Amino acid sequence: MKGESQRQFSLCFLCLWQIQIMTNKDNFEYTDYNEPFIAQRADPYVYKHTDGTYYFTASVPAYDKIVLRHADTLAGLKDAEEKTLWVKHESGIMSCNIWAPELHYLDGAWYIYFAAGEAENMWNIRPYVLECKDADPMTGTWTEKGMMQCADDDEFSFRAFSLDATIFENKGKRFYVWAEKVSVGKQISNLYIAEMENPCKLKTVQVLLTTPDYDWERVGFWVNEGPAVIKHDGKIFLTFSASATGACYCVGMLTADEDSDLLDPLSWKKERMPVLTTDYEKGIYGPGHNSFTKSEDGTKDLMIYHARPYEEIIGDPLFDPNRHAMILEVQWNEDGTPRFEYVKQK
Repeated sequence: MKGESQRQFSLCFLCLWQIQIMTNKDNFEYTDYNEPFIAQRADPYVYKHTDGTYYFTASVPAYDKIVLRHADTLAGLKDAEEKTLWVKHESGIMSCNIWAPELHYLDGAWYIYFAAGEAENMWNIRPYVLECKDADPMTGTWTEKGMMQCADDDEFSFRAFSLDATIFENKGKRFYVWAEKVSVGKQISNLYIAEMENPCKLKTVQVLLTTPDYDWERVGFWVNEGPAVIKHDGKIFLTFSASATGACYCVGMLTADEDSDLLDPLSWKKERMPVLTTDYEKGIYGPGHNSFTKSEDGTKDLMIYHARPYEEIIGDPLFDPNRHAMILEVQWNEDGTPRFEYVKQK
């Protein structure tokens, strides 16, 4: 019976997804600004390897697998062949809601960090790790390393809905940042940070980075999620996404000095207003969950984000497939802070 119920859930999910594709397909117009870089790929993550190769992964609409593509240029990712690296389990952990994969090269091996739920409990979301010790992540063997492990004396991390992990290094230390829900009832999604002991385990207990304080972080749901890091002139800028996933979804930002104690909450300053929001004229709705990369020549910083090309979502936003990956070039103000402005995609 369990197998039959799981098949029925998968069929129901597929039907809802197909219905929303049909109902939303004529719900918008493309502009010069909302033409997708890569269509129907949410939570986009681009990694530029040491040899200059670009890799792209993201959440797929069916939330059932992890995919990867690569190219010699960033533009080449658009039409690059996509390969399925891993497929969800039939039941139990890692069998539902495969979300927000990120590819990292750490200690001579490849790692993919992602979130997943259970077919029996789709909201039992936790962070997981895949590892590949071969030179080529496209053709190598990927093995499951299980759930990300918290520090031995951490009694709180990954005990509840946890997702959207990212990793960055600073001053010889490696840090793990993720979103986790707390409280009861309609829970609150906060961002936490910890130092890493190894690619699969944290060294320190969690430290709260940000909770939804402002009105723009509390639309629909109280949410901080989707962290990403970019460095410039001795500063660390951590962007994150806020509110529900419709047109209210937006990007906020924290800033810290690279010489500060990054595990001290007082080292981080939060911007009072979001740094990237819906633009009705340009037809970009609900921008968020971005990553950062460099141009081929290393002179430009680029933000890869997702957004929808329409405001009205017919049906459940979870089953709407049209969050597309898009690109903008990060501009730098005279004071060294980043500025995010939409650019033409054509």
